[in-house]
Amino acid sequence: MEKMYEILMGLPLFNGVSRERMIEIVGNTKFHFLKYLEGETIVSEGTPCTHIKFIISGSARLSITNVTGRFTVSQTLEAPDVIAPEFLFGMSNTYPCTAIASSPTGILQIDKNDYLHILNSDRIFLYNFLNTLSIKAQKGTEGILALTTGALDQRLAYWIIALTQRSGKDITMTCKTRDLYSLFGVQRSSFMATLDSMKAQGYLDYEPGIIYIKSRQRLLDILHTSTDS
Repeated sequence: MEKMYEILMGLPLFNGVSRERMIEIVGNTKFHFLKYLEGETIVSEGTPCTHIKFIISGSARLSITNVTGRFTVSQTLEAPDVIAPEFLFGMSNTYPCTAIASSPTGILQIDKNDYLHILNSDRIFLYNFLNTLSIKAQKGTEGILALTTGALDQRLAYWIIALTQRSGKDITMTCKTRDLYSLFGVQRSSFMATLDSMKAQGYLDYEPGIIYIKSRQRLLDILHTSTDS
């Protein structure tokens, strides 16, 4: 039980909470602990987001695919983390991604109404959740600026940042090359030159049909540079 409290206190939306407060929350809230084997589906794209889902052990592979199925962005989330928390509230309450257990994975699931009660019970919980939402929203602003005036590397960086979480690892974009340069409205030669430049600088690697992101943080640096200049 002691280890479980440590795990819960390490979750991103419970940061800064005392052990005593955590014990109180556990005693007054319905926590559902679920287990998934490797390869099992945790979340399906388009299903209602009625619970907040924390990864408390193992890892999950999240994938977002556009409506035509022409490109997919994937990332791995490891414990302790949370799956798409920004879709619990707001106008869109369906998961934008599919999450598959990439190893035996434990999930802590809390009903939306119960989680809302937790947020209202302590400012620490509320601040943690608001900070999570704010980080996502602020990156969107930087990305819009990059899309309207930025170079191709900035626009590509925005796509990856917008479709992944801050803690995402092993990020890939799967798409036919001709679809990608068509998507960004550039010539193939310009797109390939940008990929080669970003590869040389250590941002990514690529092969036909797939781009491997080496560092999400370094892609953020590209956006920061574009908005600071």
